[in-house]
Amino acid sequence: MSGRDVRRVAARAGTSTHADKSNQLARIVIAAVASGVDRVVLTKDPFRIAEHAVENLPCRDQVSIVPIDITHTDADTESAVSVMRAEGCTCLVTFGGDGTNRIVSRAWPDAVILPLSTGTNNVFPSMLEPTVVGAATALMARGEVPLESGARRAKQIHVTQADRHELALVDAVLLRDDILGSLLPFDAGRIDAVFLTRAEPAAVGMSPIGGFIDPCFEPDDWGLAVECGAPARYSPMVPISPGLYAEVRVKRARRLAFGESVTVTQPGILAFDGDRTLAVDDAHPAVIEIRRYGPWIIDARRVMERASREGRLAGTG
Repeated sequence: MSGRDVRRVAARAGTSTHADKSNQLARIVIAAVASGVDRVVLTKDPFRIAEHAVENLPCRDQVSIVPIDITHTDADTESAVSVMRAEGCTCLVTFGGDGTNRIVSRAWPDAVILPLSTGTNNVFPSMLEPTVVGAATALMARGEVPLESGARRAKQIHVTQADRHELALVDAVLLRDDILGSLLPFDAGRIDAVFLTRAEPAAVGMSPIGGFIDPCFEPDDWGLAVECGAPARYSPMVPISPGLYAEVRVKRARRLAFGESVTVTQPGILAFDGDRTLAVDDAHPAVIEIRRYGPWIIDARRVMERASREGRLAGTG
């Protein structure tokens, strides 16, 4: 349920209202149907975003709104993914930030998705015109563009602690003296380590901590491990949330090859894509690896360009 993140209060993140999302969703549906899909599946939500989006559309008969059990927790996203998979959907459009998409990828590891940014910290999803999102996703769903030509598997951080397995799409952060489940922005002085699939200097959140030192992008077949604290070699001023800067003291940053494991034994809380999830200490270590085993991410521009070059958009005279 993106759009209600406390960082919109604690920092200066923008808001995405229900009306905004409904309008975006309508544009996606219109474009998908115009691009040839037979059926669009939406999930029912407590704010009637889906219903308002399609209630007056000429293509309403081609849209199914399926119910899910609402708990107002992560389970709602997992339920939505499960329902869409059961309904035979081949491609998904997700609304949200890094955390929302982490839940989607956990529920359907090899899903084909186009993540549309409506969250707070948005490294993983894209800021695109929803009309283009609907058209590109439709072309992929119809098989007009081959999977490996229009999408790329995402990198993930895989974390193992005994029999427990967790993942992150962008960052795993070790926080000292913090609280499991807290929703507040991270205190930069409590960051002990950051593991990144993407260290992007033009991003907000944990990603630019590494991005200001050794940039790493989605196509790169490696990640970054950043050790924080004193004595510091670097002290970048980082936008750790929208409109919220903090100095982060960094001892060193090094590249992590795919499959290279790092064992974390320092006492603290591991947060995955912003969610404080796992307690770690000497007796309960966590092993961290970066791999390219994530969902397939649709590149809307690449899809549209390929479809155009192959004459799939020109129509007939």
